[in-house]
Amino acid sequence: MQLQMFATQEKVAEKNTSSFADPSFASNKTLPVHRWVPWIAGFASGFVREVIESQLSSPGVVMDPFAGVGTTLVEASFLGHDVIGFEINPYAALACRVKIDAGKLDSSKLRNEADRLSRFFEYATSNGYVSISKAPSGFRTRREFYSQAVLRKVLIIQDFIDQINNERIRDVFRVAFASTMVRYSNYSYEPSLGTRSAAGKSDIEDFPVLKTITDKLGDIASDVDWLARKTPAPGTRARIIAASFFDCHEYIDPASVDLVITSPPYLNNYHYIRNTRPHLYWLGFAEKPKDTKPLENLNFGKYWQTVRDLQELKLNFPNPPLDITEKLVQLRSLNTDRGVYGGNGWANYAAAYFNDCYRFVQGLRHTLKPGGSAFVVIGNSILQGVMIPTDVYFGQIAECLGLEIIDIHLPRDTRVGNSIIQSNVRVGTTKDSHRLYEAVVELRQPR
Repeated sequence: MQLQMFATQEKVAEKNTSSFADPSFASNKTLPVHRWVPWIAGFASGFVREVIESQLSSPGVVMDPFAGVGTTLVEASFLGHDVIGFEINPYAALACRVKIDAGKLDSSKLRNEADRLSRFFEYATSNGYVSISKAPSGFRTRREFYSQAVLRKVLIIQDFIDQINNERIRDVFRVAFASTMVRYSNYSYEPSLGTRSAAGKSDIEDFPVLKTITDKLGDIASDVDWLARKTPAPGTRARIIAASFFDCHEYIDPASVDLVITSPPYLNNYHYIRNTRPHLYWLGFAEKPKDTKPLENLNFGKYWQTVRDLQELKLNFPNPPLDITEKLVQLRSLNTDRGVYGGNGWANYAAAYFNDCYRFVQGLRHTLKPGGSAFVVIGNSILQGVMIPTDVYFGQIAECLGLEIIDIHLPRDTRVGNSIIQSNVRVGTTKDSHRLYEAVVELRQPR
């Protein structure tokens, strides 16, 4: 086994090119259906299409265990495959369902409802209308989320959305609002959600909220027309499962999936639940802080904040690769004078992450058909100045559980890090030779 692990590391060390295109989400921002909802952790639809076309010559079952806003599912369904997605974030799961159902939408009804919204908004703002909707009382922020002028407009629009009888159309309007709501708030993504003022930006006193939402609805209607003009793919089935993939045994038959294309959360402490708090509260998925706690505990790898206070979190799976164990020991020895900000807290975070990698691979072993493949987009990390080759370690864990590691592709050999890398409180000085990259770990279920 140690020889296999060494060979895996050597392969990655030598590899600096890839047959795959850059999986970055940026290209999705202008593509039909994919552009409906921005998502910081998504990947490119072109990458998904490339993988599917290289792996499946006939209709099959494509799964994404961390579906996000549905890039894998949408692209696979476009190509005529059945799709399964797991997603614990209710806002992302809603976006998935709306996008997957795009072909069932009636663009004329959507445009008619958008026109009705405009007329209602004009009436309400001209006649002293008093909104029924209220800002979610449990949603607390350090700074006023919306100015009073913007809030009035948002509440008028919320009143309209709430009275839409057609559930499918109502969900489209909810997504159109949610996908734009931060744009006219006093917050922004840098990339984590924070106040505009902290990022050196002015607060937003007023904003054309109606136009922003109706423009989004116009894009959605245009994309529905685009879909109608396309040669229809064979009828496909789609399942969006609002649960953790760690419970896949309860939802998916063994050996039932042909291909997995996914990207689990990286080892970078990007707090998906915290950064979608506005959406969860304003869409009614959360009413008070304790409502989001279960989602935080279900998150892949947990969060540093949830495990930093533990004395020592160990790897809890049999025969962990020696490389990972040694890296955790190294982390724990660093910055011991910094308390939870020192190496032990970050070693706990890394241990939780690799424990979940093991559980993830167990799920792959359960769901993949013999000969089925998984393509896992994953980035490395730097903790306390120590480079963590997450892709290599994930591959080692997969091999320990019996999956074949076919290749580790490096389509993106540099990527921009977030505050976990830049903060002088959380990390030590990184070496010049350390860089962040993005890899695609290609695995196969033995026949």
